Amino acid sequence: MTAADAETEPETARKPAKRDPETNRSALIRATLDTIAESGISDTTVSNIIQRAKLSRGMIHLHFGGKEQLLGAAAEAFGQQYYRELDSYVARAGDDPEAIVMAVVQADLSEGVMNERSTRIWHAFRGAAPTHTDIAHYSSTRDKRLRATLHGAFKTIARDYGEAGDSVLARDATFGLLVMLEGMWVDYMSNADAFSREVATSIIRRFIKGLFPDHF
Repeated sequence: MTAADAETEPETARKPAKRDPETNRSALIRATLDTIAESGISDTTVSNIIQRAKLSRGMIHLHFGGKEQLLGAAAEAFGQQYYRELDSYVARAGDDPEAIVMAVVQADLSEGVMNERSTRIWHAFRGAAPTHTDIAHYSSTRDKRLRATLHGAFKTIARDYGEAGDSVLARDATFGLLVMLEGMWVDYMSNADAFSREVATSIIRRFIKGLFPDHF
């Protein structure tokens, strides 16, 4: 074949370009999360995943070792996506502990974080965690990183109320806020059309202010 022939060769006759390993890996994780959002964990089969990702069955074994490991990687990626959004909000809060707390609240309730797809995935992972070790590692209701961010901010605020060190007030505020945020996700998942992010933020702020009347 001459160079001229190659230039005029139809696109359909050319071999498709190979995707690099990281692209294939990302495609499988994205396909897994999309399938979970659409069908739940139990119906997220290898066949459904590879069909959505447009990759061969062997790619799952090659990049993850098997379906269970792929589910764990998908749970990890889902958590990383959450923290990318959260970190962008918290970074804008600077060192102000009150602003940090409200940044967490606003990020957690934002449309980019809490939406129909993400709440379905979150609910599916939480339900599967007791029987899937890899998923459980990234789906704890007592997430250490989120808890540490809130607890550190609340400990600083609690000093204005005469509490220092391992403050009970800071502990209660952290636990209470996390429970409220979890509840808001459940309510959104069940009543998305009626859910108001503004009302949810106002309710949470009133709860925190009840513990710290000179703040928020």
